[in-house]
Amino acid sequence: MSDLPKLRVTFEIYPDSLAMLNDVARKYGMPDASKALRCLLDYAATDGEWKTIFEQVRCRRCG
Repeated sequence: MSDLPKLRVTFEIYPDSLAMLNDVARKYGMPDASKALRCLLDYAATDGEWKTIFEQVRCRRCG
């Protein structure tokens, strides 16, 4: 566990994205959706391929 303080931030996501974070948190025994999001951000920062993450369009709402 990190000794760094967590910051409270506000941002907008779609309801189904919040549901996904809540489901993942429950499935993997995390305390809340915030922890699930932090895990995803850590993965993107350490193991993610920026080009794959940001250049490949995968919007589930755009049709």
